[in-house]
Amino acid sequence: MMTSFEQLQELAYNLRWDWHRPTRELFRELDPDLWEAVGHNPVALLRRLDRAVLEREGLSARADAAWRELRAYLEASAPLADASPSERPLVAYFSAEFGITESLRIYSGGLGVLAGDHLKSASDLGVPLVAVGLLYRQGYFRQEIGPRGRQLESFPAADFEDLPVRPAVRDGSSVYVTLPF
Repeated sequence: MMTSFEQLQELAYNLRWDWHRPTRELFRELDPDLWEAVGHNPVALLRRLDRAVLEREGLSARADAAWRELRAYLEASAPLADASPSERPLVAYFSAEFGITESLRIYSGGLGVLAGDHLKSASDLGVPLVAVGLLYRQGYFRQEIGPRGRQLESFPAADFEDLPVRPAVRDGSSVYVTLPF
């Protein structure tokens, strides 16, 4: 039997939380101030969360319900899931950017958001799809308007431990591709 924390971790690493409002709200309600501070990132939230919060009345049941709903979603018979494996399209989606969630800054604009929406739709339809992209150490720059009305850019480095991603694994070993430039 999984603990509430383990269930929350599984929810955090499945990006469905981004387009599933009840799961997003569950993370926000754990610690609203921390949720804002970590940029709506459930992995970063769980890494910093005071575990005593998990003892709050009703939280264990809500985490369990959200986890069970995720499991049902993953096991549901989506439109393409009933087709035999030879009839199902196998899709590899290559893109330089995927705008799935604001806390995973691997996109800069409209085309990345469109690619992210394709992934969300494919998930809901049960399309066997793998997204292949780039995980940038600094992501896309952040911008703000300075006191003199000029754009100021910053290039924050990503803390991969805080991101809702895990390395691809093959035969027990991580898979890495290095691109010289």
